[in-house]
Amino acid sequence: MSAPPDFLHKMQRLLGAEYAAFAASLAEPQRVGLRVNTLKLSAADFSRISPFTLTAVGPYEPAGFLVTDESRPGRHPYHAAGLYYLQEPAAMVVGAALVAMLRARRRADGGPPWALDLAAAPGGKATHLAALLGDAGLLVANDVHRGRAQILAENLERWGARQALILNDAPARLADHFGPVFDAVLLDAPCSGEGLFRRRGAFDWSNEIVAACARRQDGILDAAARLTRPGGLLAYATCTFAPEENEQVIARFLAAQPDFSLLEPPRYPGFGHGQPEWVGEDVLPAAQRPFLARAIRLWPHRFAGEGHFIALLQREEQGLEMKRPVRFFKPDRSSAEINVWRDFAARFLGAEWPAERLHAANGQVYLLPPDAPDAGTLRLARYGLLLGAVRKGVFYPAHTLALALTPAHARLTADWPADSLEIQRYLAGHSLPSPGPDGWALVTVDGFGLGWGKRVNGRLKNHYPRGLRWNLP
Repeated sequence: MSAPPDFLHKMQRLLGAEYAAFAASLAEPQRVGLRVNTLKLSAADFSRISPFTLTAVGPYEPAGFLVTDESRPGRHPYHAAGLYYLQEPAAMVVGAALVAMLRARRRADGGPPWALDLAAAPGGKATHLAALLGDAGLLVANDVHRGRAQILAENLERWGARQALILNDAPARLADHFGPVFDAVLLDAPCSGEGLFRRRGAFDWSNEIVAACARRQDGILDAAARLTRPGGLLAYATCTFAPEENEQVIARFLAAQPDFSLLEPPRYPGFGHGQPEWVGEDVLPAAQRPFLARAIRLWPHRFAGEGHFIALLQREEQGLEMKRPVRFFKPDRSSAEINVWRDFAARFLGAEWPAERLHAANGQVYLLPPDAPDAGTLRLARYGLLLGAVRKGVFYPAHTLALALTPAHARLTADWPADSLEIQRYLAGHSLPSPGPDGWALVTVDGFGLGWGKRVNGRLKNHYPRGLRWNLP
């Protein structure tokens, strides 16, 4: 067992009679979870074409599965096409629970929801929110670390998300800029990661690290509260077991934020309750502590997944006035780059592209979300869907555009099955024989967008990004 002895002693004290089952679960093999991208196909349709042996995770997420064979789903053309995200089942509960509660509390004005994932990298929960919201409204995904924000952007791009603003800034700066405007805020808080010992093996852990994480979580949660609109929802989640980072953080938050209340979420088999008895009188009075049982605890000896803690909170409707940002982004849609894009779209694409949402910057053309808010001085990683770049008057379509298209959107296509040698060679960067008209062709795998190729005289020149290319054995 790779967990530190001090951690195990602490868990034995907290769990008592359940400790033996908990400790035994840490020695079990990790589970491989797969969540279908319902922006591109239904879970039922994926089940029919899946090359993997799958078992449903449960009714809390109909698009979630366990991979129960020895396959490598991360090394499959369907993964490159963004048909699924590899996400362990406990992490799937967070987005599913938040959006279920959001749907039950629709905005009074009927407007599309705005959702924020405040610490979003590498993108598991952000892609989940994009799929559950149906790519409607606005998804703001942020991570304070530049490198991780880049990975977040790449995962959302592979997902085919069109309505996303991806930021790389401090949560407090987002709160200062936007204010309380989001219908749903998700804080998957940086934590000590105790729930990952089975998956990751040994890593640095100490009670001092736990205490430091809890202090940091208090600050980020304060920023998250400032971003949640009146009547809006705030989900706090960690992948740790420590009461100091879970019930005690939420107890301090509720004591400091009387306009928030802890909600009772839907319960499914394996969903445990928060533990009010792990919070002292110095943090929250005894009369207020029973509400902490409304939180969700996922234990690896009770649930087919790793460890997680989830608290769903709602801000009171009364108090602050709900306002969207006064400043909305004004796209530049009259540039020469936009005209080059329009010519490309007319020749090679069949879809409609709203002119009022097109924006050109630094030689690149974007499709912005509707009513896109101005990001001001916030550090921006991506905004909307990158359509492509203009170089010397010629338009080159972006890989992100291919992943957001279906064959119905493209006038020229080149399709091969997932198990074909052609797809393997395309992903490795090779040119391929391809009969048909000359021009930019959407390369698809079993009908799902994978990348671009430019057909010339019966041969497809490969435009799959060099940094993503596979090494063939």
